[in-house]
Amino acid sequence: MTTATTLPAGRTVSADTTAFLSRSRDLFIDGRWVPSCTGQTMDSFDPGTGARLTSFAVADSEDARRAVDAAYNAFDDRKPWRTMTASTRARLMFALAALMEEHLDELAELEALDSGKPLAVARDFDVAYSIRHLRYFAGWANKIEGATIPVDVPDMMCRTERTPVGVSALIVPWNYPLLIACWKLAPALAAGCTTILKPSELTSLSVLRLAELSVEAGFPAGVLNVLPGLGNVVGPTLIEDPRVQKVSFTGSTRVGAEIARRAAEGVKRVTLELGGKSANIIFADANMDHAIAGAAAAIFSNSGQMCNAGSRLYVQRQALDQVLDGLTEVASAIGVGHQLDEGTQMGPLISRQQLDKVKSYVDMARSHGADVVTGGSADATDTDPDGTYYQPTVLTGLDESSPVVREEIFGPVLTVLPFDSLEEVAQRANASDYGLAAGIWTRDIVTANRLSNLLRVGSVYINTYGQSDAAAPFGGFKKSGYGRDMGRQNLEYFLETRTVWTDLRM
Repeated sequence: MTTATTLPAGRTVSADTTAFLSRSRDLFIDGRWVPSCTGQTMDSFDPGTGARLTSFAVADSEDARRAVDAAYNAFDDRKPWRTMTASTRARLMFALAALMEEHLDELAELEALDSGKPLAVARDFDVAYSIRHLRYFAGWANKIEGATIPVDVPDMMCRTERTPVGVSALIVPWNYPLLIACWKLAPALAAGCTTILKPSELTSLSVLRLAELSVEAGFPAGVLNVLPGLGNVVGPTLIEDPRVQKVSFTGSTRVGAEIARRAAEGVKRVTLELGGKSANIIFADANMDHAIAGAAAAIFSNSGQMCNAGSRLYVQRQALDQVLDGLTEVASAIGVGHQLDEGTQMGPLISRQQLDKVKSYVDMARSHGADVVTGGSADATDTDPDGTYYQPTVLTGLDESSPVVREEIFGPVLTVLPFDSLEEVAQRANASDYGLAAGIWTRDIVTANRLSNLLRVGSVYINTYGQSDAAAPFGGFKKSGYGRDMGRQNLEYFLETRTVWTDLRM
């Protein structure tokens, strides 16, 4: 009988999680667990303690070709995935969602341990919303339909048919590994595509467990393949293989631009959800308690490691002192600690490298004359001195000329900037390479909608921030990418349209 594992500082995880961590983790190709061609493995670490969790096989370019072979063969018109009805495909997706729900606590523990997010957040948001995405898109599987077109040609019938685009490479970042995997996997499966899922080498565990559950759910071999490994090794092979027809990527703008360049040579479909430096805007007439709490959540949730983090806070000048006082109070009260500890509201950053990056930006801010209102240093807890913790940090005294204001930090660092008028703040908010999201806090619905119409972003949150639903498209303008995850619009990117003409005189 497997017993629970005791982690540093006396923390424990369940027997199911212990069993998963104790198993050797190979690559998942063609419905089987297979060693990598090189035999290379990589360790997974708990960012909260620095302790090793487990190891897993690392794919190379040859492994990527094997995965494409499997996905391409599974997409053959004679194979089970292509011959089954759409309703049967939906039942498999519903079965996978049910298994995820059955193993919700285990998936949440794996996600929390691997990524550093608080356990309650991993359970109630990441895993719960992953399940919702599978169920939402499972509902679409048997509702994909074409149309009969009344063409202006006598005795001719014209119709459209929707068909899956084919083998799809799904490349997932480390900040929401399971959730973003399901953002991409669910519409691909509903459309009838076969997939190669490439999780980040920093957070592969929950996606590997998802692969195990897909076998139990009954998915045919080759429909889902999972390749942990380095993106700069596996990615180019997936993107350049002519049998891969669709690439969906979430990650940095730099990598996204390179993927777009490589994919263009093969004329592949690409959707990119990239970086952000989102503006959050508080007017003086806002409900201040609500706005301050929302502004704090917009930057400190997930330790600030969100593409749509509200990292630039614009505050109407007459409310600046009130907002700064409120943010200081909220930030100082946030419970920073290990992701499994009760009461933790903000866990560690993903890695030592990310911690060093955040430190460097705050040091830069100081050198540019910024005032550190609160936070501003690493927070190595008494129990976890080797964890990658950083305090919730609020900065003032900078403007848009500073890289700290312009560039994506991906950490719990908020820059607060005063503004005077709606037109001014719209111009300043838009003066960014990015266009992912923005928040507006005001009691005046006219102000809210005037400003919303001016903002060049993919999502606008009015008197809220960061809301998400499987039915609502998510993505950005400008260097935040193109295409959308979630919603019916995402399903369209995994479908082709075929037009069929029939001469009725024959």
